[in-house]
Amino acid sequence: MMEAAPARPEIILPVFNALAMLRAALDSLLRTLGPEDRVTLLDDASNEAGIADAMEAFRRDAGFAVRIVRNEHNQGFVRTVNRGMALTTHDVVLLNSDTIATSGWLDRIVAAAASDPWIATVTPFSNNAEICSLPDFCRNNPVPAEPERVAAGLAAGRPEYPDLPTAVGFCMFIRRRALTELGDFDAATFGRGYGEENDFCMRATAHGWRHVLCDDAYVVHQGGASFSLTGERPGGEALRRLIARYPGYNARVADFIRADPLAAIRKAAWARISAS
Repeated sequence: MMEAAPARPEIILPVFNALAMLRAALDSLLRTLGPEDRVTLLDDASNEAGIADAMEAFRRDAGFAVRIVRNEHNQGFVRTVNRGMALTTHDVVLLNSDTIATSGWLDRIVAAAASDPWIATVTPFSNNAEICSLPDFCRNNPVPAEPERVAAGLAAGRPEYPDLPTAVGFCMFIRRRALTELGDFDAATFGRGYGEENDFCMRATAHGWRHVLCDDAYVVHQGGASFSLTGERPGGEALRRLIARYPGYNARVADFIRADPLAAIRKAAWARISAS
C-alpha cells in the first residue's frame, strides 16, 4: 500500500560546537534541499565562536524555511532532539551536524517511507553507519573523494528497502504516527546520547513497525563531532542500560550481522559506482 503524497519531513539538526563540520553540513543542505523543505537547527548551548554566525548565515542564504532554537544550558543530545521533534507535527529526519548530504537524498528517503505506512524509520547508506555502511559492512569507511558519484551509483539501481533491526542515528527518518504512538526518545535513560534510537526502534518493533534501509540514498557521515567534544562515546553505560531493557538486543543485531542480508545489495551498488 502506497501513501499518497506525504508532507515533507522536517529536518532536525542538533548542534554543539564543531564549526567546520557544521558548515559542511549546512552547505550540503543548501545544495540539496528545495523551497518546500524545512530545517530546524537546535544549538545545545555551543561555546565555540562562529556557531551562531554560521546558523544565521544558513538561514539568510536558504531558499527554504529555517528555524533556529538555542538551549540556554547544555541539555545533551536526546533532550535537544526531543525539543526539536516537539516543535513540529510533521514526520522528521534527525540529521547529525557531522554529515554531508548528497543530491536527491531527502526525496529518496521520503519515497522509501511512502512505500509502506508501517515503516517507522528509514536510514540511508553512508560511509560510516555501522550496519548501513558502504562499501564495507560495519566499518568506518573513509569519506569518499566524490560523494556525488557514490550517490549517483546508488540512485541508478532499483531500491529494495530491506528491513533493518534498528535505525542508525546519523540520519534517521521517523514517521510522526510512530512518534505519536510510541512517544519520543527516552531522555531519562539516554539523556546524554547513544542508545536512544535503538531503544526507540525496539519499542517500535514490539508494536509492529518496520525499520528499513533506503538503499538508493547516500549521506556522508564524518563521525563523532557532537559527542567527541563532550566526552560521550558509544557503548559504556548507555549500552548497559539498553541491554538491561532488551536482553535480546545484542543477539538480534549479531544475527543480522552474521547473516548479512545486505551483502548482495552492497555488491551490486558498488559495482555500479565503480563502473561510473
